[in-house]
Amino acid sequence: MKRLHQHVSLNRLALQATTHCLTGCAIGEVLGMVVGTALQWSNAATVALSVVLAFLFGYALTLMPLVRAAVPAGTAFRLALAADTLSIAVMEIVDNALMFLIPGAMDAHLNELLFWASLALSLLVAGLAAFPMNRWLITRGHGHAVLHQYHGEEGPQPLHGPGEATHGRHHQHR
Repeated sequence: MKRLHQHVSLNRLALQATTHCLTGCAIGEVLGMVVGTALQWSNAATVALSVVLAFLFGYALTLMPLVRAAVPAGTAFRLALAADTLSIAVMEIVDNALMFLIPGAMDAHLNELLFWASLALSLLVAGLAAFPMNRWLITRGHGHAVLHQYHGEEGPQPLHGPGEATHGRHHQHR
């Protein structure tokens, strides 16, 4: 029963981490796509803006609670980088690849359903793609696992052997 609880908790934690990253990623991605499309920028410039904003908003959503918890700025920034970089990178690669693969998505205008439906679908698929990676990172004490000591959560422990959970706290990354 304990193993089942750990599995459910790990899935819940990975889903929370993925949702958290996807929220910041989506804010930046949508804002970048809207601005680039409205200003009639090239696809490359629009995607570049979207990627930069996705990382900025993703990191900002992680930094806000750390700053409220009085974590020193350098530590907070390193934690945000460790927690979010891979997740946001996977989401951005998948999201933007799909936007280019969906016929007409990158040329659609803001008032077209194709623009919004393509963006929504690409973000959903990006979140699905990032979930297993976030889950894997958490099992090893990386990704969002580095934030637990600042949220007062223990969460699943890193796995060191096939199916064997440790009984100590996550490694503290400083």
